[in-house]
Amino acid sequence: MPPTTQKNNPQNKAIQKADTLIEALGWIRKFRDTTTVIKLGGSVVEHPDSLRHLLVDIVFMSTLGMRIVVVHGGGKAITRAMDEAGIQPRFVQGRRYTDQATLDIVEKVLATDLNHELVARIEEYGGRAMSLNFLSTNVLFGEKLVLEGADGEPIDLGHVGEVTRVDRLTIDNLTYAGQVPVIPSMALAGDGTKLNVNADTAATAVAAAIRAEKMVVLSDIPGVLKDVSDPNSLVHSLTATEARRMIADGTIAAGMIPKIEGCLNTLEQGVKKIHIIDGRLRHSLLLEIYTNSGVGTELIRDDAVASNSHGAPVTASALAVSGAALYGHD
Repeated sequence: MPPTTQKNNPQNKAIQKADTLIEALGWIRKFRDTTTVIKLGGSVVEHPDSLRHLLVDIVFMSTLGMRIVVVHGGGKAITRAMDEAGIQPRFVQGRRYTDQATLDIVEKVLATDLNHELVARIEEYGGRAMSLNFLSTNVLFGEKLVLEGADGEPIDLGHVGEVTRVDRLTIDNLTYAGQVPVIPSMALAGDGTKLNVNADTAATAVAAAIRAEKMVVLSDIPGVLKDVSDPNSLVHSLTATEARRMIADGTIAAGMIPKIEGCLNTLEQGVKKIHIIDGRLRHSLLLEIYTNSGVGTELIRDDAVASNSHGAPVTASALAVSGAALYGHD
C-alpha cells in the first residue's frame, strides 16, 4: 500500500517539521559563536504573551550556540511605581529627571525586581541566565549626564548618567559559558553614586564594548516605514548612508529620528548590524534573525555587505508550531 499523501497526515506534518530544521542548518552555522545584544524595552515587557515568546526565542538562540546579552529598561513599570508612591514624573529634554526618591524606585523596580524576574523566566523556559545588577555583579560604570540648555547653561537631570565603561570580561565569561547576562540600564559612578541610564544608550555601550555582531532593538514599532500610515511599506534593509538620506528628506521623522541616529552611532562604534523589530509580534526575534526578509528593519554599515543568502526562509507558522512543541505554549 503506497504511503498516504494527505496534507494533514501526521507523518507529513512531522516531515515538514524536519524540513524546517534542515533549512535552518545554514543559519545555525552562520550565527553560532557570534554575540548579539538584545535591547528589551519597557513597552514590550508590559505585554505578558509577547515577553514570553521573546524569552523563549532567546533560549532557542542561546541553545543553538549564539551568545546572547540582554540589556533592559522598564519605563512604564517605573512610572506605575512612582504613581503608587505619589511621585509625579518629570521629564527634561525627553529624559526622566531622577531625584533620590525616584532613583530608589528605579533601582528596586528595574535593577532588582524586573531584572530578577527576567532571569527567572529565562531559566523557567530551559535557559541559563545571570542577573548583573548592584546586588550581584555590576558591569556598567558611568558619570553624571549634563545637558546643555538653549542659553548654554547646564541642565541638571539629577541622578541620570551615561555609560563610560563596561566590564567586558565578566560579560564574555558568562556568554562563553552558555549563560545569558541580563543587565539593567543603571550604572555606578566613580564615587559610588548610582545612576539612571537610558536603555538604548546602555545597550549601545554594551554592544560596542563586547564587539557584538549585531544589536536587536525590541520596540512597539515594526521598523522604518516609507509611509507611516502603511505597514506594508516597511524597509527591510538600510545602509547608514540611506538612513541619513531618509532623515534628510523627511521619510524618517519625529520620534524615529533619535532612534535611528542612536543606531547609526552604534554602527560607528563597530557593531555590524542593528535590527529594529516589533517585539509584540510572536517569535519576532527568530523571524528577524533566521529568515531572508525578516520582519523589521536592518541597518548596516556602508562598508558591510548585507547577506540575505544564509538559507531558505522559515515560515511564521513553522516557528509557531516548533515553539509550541518545545515549550508547551500556544
